[in-house]
Amino acid sequence: MTYPATSPGLTAADVERLFLQMERPLFNVVYRWLWDRDESAELVQETFTRLWQARARVRPDTAGAFVYRIAVNLAASRRRWRALRRFVALDDAAPAGADDQPDLAVLGAERAAAVRAAVDALPEKLRRVLVLCELSELSYADIAAALEIPVGTVGSRRHAAADRVRRHLHAQEYRREAAARR
Repeated sequence: MTYPATSPGLTAADVERLFLQMERPLFNVVYRWLWDRDESAELVQETFTRLWQARARVRPDTAGAFVYRIAVNLAASRRRWRALRRFVALDDAAPAGADDQPDLAVLGAERAAAVRAAVDALPEKLRRVLVLCELSELSYADIAAALEIPVGTVGSRRHAAADRVRRHLHAQEYRREAAARR
């Protein structure tokens, strides 16, 4: 498929519509990477700032995937930056409090922590797919476009990620039960 040399790009109304439509699901995706509300909100704003800057080059039919690609890349970069910062001991990185994750409170603090640890333990390529599949409301085709991978890879990575999370949770449950029997 070929596209005209001069793409109309996004209008200000397109960007506003995307913001209104995608802000909350995008925040949910970024939050699952960073587990910090303020940083997540900041990265969502940065995502739309970058979209605005690139609006002349972005086709309306691919804008949603482009927004998720920007957000996931920013969140991944922020996680790497945090890890490096902790490594060089510039930050004590206090653990997240209960106020940081009210949407997970229903699961119980212990279960929420276990799920969070299992997702955080995933390799980045699996975590990207899992978080986008579960929280972005994008189709596999849109996720594939956002991550620049084949559609079939989205499904296989989602399956692999879910399997690893499941095994991690079962192993943790087994250890907890074994400790309780002692």
